[in-house]
Amino acid sequence: MAKCANASNALLLLFFCFLRIEAILDPADFLALQSIRKALQDMPGSDFFSSWDFTADPCSFAGVYCDSDKVIALNLGDPRAGSPGLTGRLDPALGKLSALAEFTVVPGRIYGPLPESISDLKNLRFLGVNRNFISGEIPTNLGELRSLRTLDLSYNQLTGRIPPTVGSLPELTNLILCHNRLSGSVPRFESHTLTRLDLKHNSLSGSLPPNSLPPSLQYLSLAWNQLTGQMDRLLGRLDQLNYLDLSLNRFTGPIPDRVFSFPLTNLQLERNQFSGPVKPVDQVSIPTVDLSYNRLSGQISPMLASVQNLYLNNNQFTGRVPASFVERLLDASIQILYLQHNYLTGIEISPTAVIPERSSLCLQYNCMVPPVETPCPLRAGKRKTRPTTQCNQLKT
Repeated sequence: MAKCANASNALLLLFFCFLRIEAILDPADFLALQSIRKALQDMPGSDFFSSWDFTADPCSFAGVYCDSDKVIALNLGDPRAGSPGLTGRLDPALGKLSALAEFTVVPGRIYGPLPESISDLKNLRFLGVNRNFISGEIPTNLGELRSLRTLDLSYNQLTGRIPPTVGSLPELTNLILCHNRLSGSVPRFESHTLTRLDLKHNSLSGSLPPNSLPPSLQYLSLAWNQLTGQMDRLLGRLDQLNYLDLSLNRFTGPIPDRVFSFPLTNLQLERNQFSGPVKPVDQVSIPTVDLSYNRLSGQISPMLASVQNLYLNNNQFTGRVPASFVERLLDASIQILYLQHNYLTGIEISPTAVIPERSSLCLQYNCMVPPVETPCPLRAGKRKTRPTTQCNQLKT
């Protein structure tokens, strides 16, 4: 090739050199990146796009990863904590990156809908656009991404239903749609590899059939929705769970005994309409169990005395508190024991007993005078005992 210093061919060679630089990347990917860049801007304090100089090799841009002449991963925005992020819209040209396997956007102020063209990314395995201002509905054609394993659209402003096509994704492992404005029912999930399902803080409604969730689940959060119906048959199948949060819904019926033997670190079932007795078969090894604000009844099982943080308040439990609770409370094995607002009739504890500083006990508003004075949360109210008429009504 002639030297670029040759004056007679300078313009021609400059153009040729530019073509060589551009040709490093597939032309379709090059044009797609240009369109994506035009639709987005750095937020004040961010300089993410400073390296996006299209006279250079786009595979050297921040957040762009290539294999040969194709973009295989696109991570938009500075991933460091506290980065201001980006603003603008996601351009439909994103769908032209035909080899893309991973697409993420850092938290920022990206708004508008998720482009329908994302369904053209047949190799996509990871899609993460969370903590932005994405609005509109989840595209139904995301179900065409048969290789998708992680879908994280959490903390946005999405509305409408969760498409049943998303539930049919065969390789789905993580689905995180929490903190949106989604409504309608929870679809049936067919993936045998789904381990994380986080749908909390939406407006989902309806009931979940017993076979709607796969036994592979390890993390399940449906909290802060409007879901109804019984969960005992469904929960009985999910014995791989290590985190379960169904709080602040309208679930009814019994809590299955089996759930207390699952390898859980947290069991959050508070503020529902669960009813009936609670009868774990063995000593419960779950560190935190919250069954408060339900309609649970019967006597408190001594199998729960091994729980470190136990919330049974605001139910209809009756009878005396098992002695094993007192023993573990006094040796600080129990850190929180909330039993207020039930119909309990006694507890074997000396009025002079010293509750360890790191332990909390609340007994007020039961069918007994609390034998020890202990601080209770403010929402427990000021009344120490339940009116006798209420206690007598429960007996009849």
